[in-house]
Amino acid sequence: MSKKKSVSTEKAVANVETNVAKALGRPANPESARQKKIADREAKRAAGELKRGRPAVAGSKRQAVLAARAEKVAAGGTLSKGRPVNVNSKRQQALAAKTSGAEVKRGRPSRNSESTAHAEVASTENA
Repeated sequence: MSKKKSVSTEKAVANVETNVAKALGRPANPESARQKKIADREAKRAAGELKRGRPAVAGSKRQAVLAARAEKVAAGGTLSKGRPVNVNSKRQQALAAKTSGAEVKRGRPSRNSESTAHAEVASTENA
């Protein structure tokens, strides 16, 4: 049979209190170069002078494009996104012909069906 040892709760509470007050980890030397650098960075961050990221070149082509976009938006214009569509391409013409019909088939075509955009483009080229 095992015998239970009685542990006083007062001693356990006293140990917890002393552990909380004790600083964990390796102590930092405030005079080290790294600690000085960290303190300087915190001071700059608090003053709002901390520069982050790659600096922008003022006369670059990218900055000119961004400035032109900002002016366009400020004047009430809208920005277009993505690659422009070539309306005269074979694919766009086939899609326009396909959607101009009364019924637009959606989803995956059946195995026996040959009515794909490629088949329509091929049939228009042969005619």
